[in-house]
Parts: sequence; structure tokens; C-alpha cells
Amino acid sequence: MAITRTPTQRRVIRGMLCALAVIMAPVVAAAQSLIRDAEIEYALRELSRPIAVAAGLSPSQLNILVVNDSSLNAFVADHRTIFVHSGLLMKLDSGAQIQSVLAHEMAHIANGHITRRVQNYQNSSRIAAIGTALSAAAAIGGGGSAAVGLAAGTSSAAQRAFFAHTRAEESSADQAGVRYMARAGVDPHAMSEVLDIFRGQEALSASRQDPYVLTHPLSRDRIRALNGIAAAVTVQPKDPTVSNYWFSRAQGKLAAFLQNPSFTLRKIDKKDQSSVATMMRAVAYHRKPDTKEALKYVDRLVSMNPNDPYAHELRGQILLESRNFGAAVNAYGRAVKLASSEALILSGYGRALLATENNNKAALSALERARARDPYDPRMLRDLAVAYARAGNNGMASVATAERYAILGRLKDAAVHAKRATGLLPRGSAGYLRAQDILAAAKNRS
Repeated sequence: MAITRTPTQRRVIRGMLCALAVIMAPVVAAAQSLIRDAEIEYALRELSRPIAVAAGLSPSQLNILVVNDSSLNAFVADHRTIFVHSGLLMKLDSGAQIQSVLAHEMAHIANGHITRRVQNYQNSSRIAAIGTALSAAAAIGGGGSAAVGLAAGTSSAAQRAFFAHTRAEESSADQAGVRYMARAGVDPHAMSEVLDIFRGQEALSASRQDPYVLTHPLSRDRIRALNGIAAAVTVQPKDPTVSNYWFSRAQGKLAAFLQNPSFTLRKIDKKDQSSVATMMRAVAYHRKPDTKEALKYVDRLVSMNPNDPYAHELRGQILLESRNFGAAVNAYGRAVKLASSEALILSGYGRALLATENNNKAALSALERARARDPYDPRMLRDLAVAYARAGNNGMASVATAERYAILGRLKDAAVHAKRATGLLPRGSAGYLRAQDILAAAKNRS
């Protein structure tokens, strides 16, 4: 099956690139980023799946992504992208609590709040573009396990205005979210537990409040009403073991990569020999760095979970970053066989292949497959440009470089490489059209 990009689709891409350049500028200054990790994102998808089904949304169409920000917040960017701050994910205590956050944000999507918000702000191109820009920015990141890259946040006043909900919308989302949780067999009181974390913050000055309170109006009346709604619904509770497992994987991986490795190792109970604890020890030792101990624990993790692609991916990352390239290729190769559609795993595999000799053709294939699934990953695009250049395809190398600069908001640099690409590629070819899109975006921005 071949998909042809129509002129309408090209206009959407041009608009997206322009929006990225406008919105990303303050984000770069604020040094906010997304944490891209295949395992964390998969765990969040598993947690969101039953809630999405209950909300009438397609689980496969939803992206749940983590913003690298220690403050507490969660927000929706468009009809398919939910962002959760790392600080909130680290603060919560159970799978049900993160599911309650996701249920509330899905309610904003299902109830049409995002559509109305875009309509309300359609006269302001900067604000109206944020939904599209952040949808595209959802894929921006460094790639690899817990790699941190450029992405989106809510630092500017315009963004806060765009993401802010009315009290009526919050009440509506609370009611709908509780219903979704009940249908999914999740204790709706978990939503009250999350709101209790923010209790009292409205009495603080705006500069001291967590962003959640600025964008999600909170009050005693809202918490009281929510408790009443939760008490009134009938729930057939499901065993929380599975949801708590995925929550512990996501939170554990995040903590191991973000916190001081010595603190992580002290925090883990010495008697805890679970796969999550083993994974956290492997990450902590890798970050110390103590490669020997890291490999000991990651090998143990793989032996405990031989068919888990994320265990093999972590092993590949540790080996690659320890410059054991051949073994890294084998580890990533196994991960790809187990999860062939995971773009971040594919890009890691391609990166490992690039580091070895005589594997450029295989690297190019893996990176092109990764791009087809996640075309807005700057690190993957950098690697893809290298692979094209080694293959002697300088035109496509320039396209990949231009796309990387465009995503980073550097449209002047992007235009230079896009112009070079148009002189090297056949007129009307896919790469030529992609370069034209970037040139059009740069022209509209100037």
C-alpha cells in the first residue's frame, strides 16, 4: 500500500513547522524537555488503555508523554496527546492515581473542551497553533531509554492561557473521569487522593503554586463534589496488581534516571529482588558509572524477562554507551524482534549499527523505519543524516538535517539545508517535497 501526500497534507505540515518555530522559542529558553523512553511510554499506554476504552477513545491513537519538569502538572495538548510532568508521576503512589489523572484529561478530550478552546482562541494564531505544535512536539526527544531532548512545556503566559480550564470544564471532567474509572474497574476515590495533593495551593501566591492549580481551578467545593460523585458510582473493582506493576515500572525507571544513583541504590530494599528493583539497580550503576555492576544487573533482568523488549533495549543502551558496539547491536536486535513497531527501539538499533563498521545499510533501514513511526525525533534525524551521507545520498542527508533544524526551531539553518537538498534531489521526489515544505515554513516565518 502506498500513501500519497496530497496538497492539503503538505499545507498541514507547513503549518505545523511554522507553529513549532513560534512556540518552541520560549521552551528552549526555559530548557524544558520531554523524557522519551520506550518502556515508560509503553507502561503509561497500558495504564491508559482501559480508561480510554471506557471513554470511547481509541487507545492506539493516544500519546501519553512525560515532560521533564519537577513541578506537578498534567495537561492535554490536542485530541490525542496527554502530557504528564515527571514531578507528578514521581509524587503519586499507585496505578489508580495516575489512571485518575489520565481519566480527567481524557474527559477534556471526550467532552470537546479542546475543540472549543481552539475555536475561542482562533483569532490568536500563536495560541491557536499550540495544539498542533505540541501534537508534533510529542515525538521530539533524544531517543533511547530516558533520553532527554527538546520539547514542549507550559512556561509562557500564552500557553497557560491556552491550557487553562474553566471551573465548569473541571466539574464536567471530574464527573466524566469518575464514570470512566468506574467502567474500567478502577477505584474513583483515587481522583480525590490526587486532588488532596494540591489542597491548599490556591491560598498560595501564583509564583508558588504548581502549574496544575493555574490551569485546573481547584476549590473545596470541587473536592467535596468529587467525593460525592465517587461515593455515588457503582464500581466492580478489578485487581490493581497489574496497574500497580506498570506504574512501578514507569515510576521506577524515571526515578533511576533522574535521581542521584547513590540515592537510588540506598532507597531500594536489599531484599527486593523484583524485576523493577533489578532494572533500577542496573540504571543506577550505569549512571555512576560502574559498567561491570550495571551489566551484572541488566543481564539478571534479561534472564528474568527473556521476552521483554525493554529489558533487551536497556541492555543495548548500557552496552552502546559503554562503547561495546557489537554486543549493543545484538541486544537492540533482540529488542527489535520483540517490539518491531517501537520507534525509539528502532532508532537505538540504528544508532548502534552506525557505531559499528560495515553496517550502514542495516542502520539506514532501521532509522528509516523509526522515522516512519516517529518523524520528529531530532536525535534519530541526526543519525539518519549520517547514514544517508555514508551511503552517498547527500540530498536525503540534507533533508534529514533540515528537518532536525526545523523541529529545533532553527528555521534559518533548516532553510540552508533544505535549499541544498532541492538542488540534489529529483524534482517531485518525496525528499524534494519535504525540503520544499521546510522552505515554505521558513519563508512564512521570516
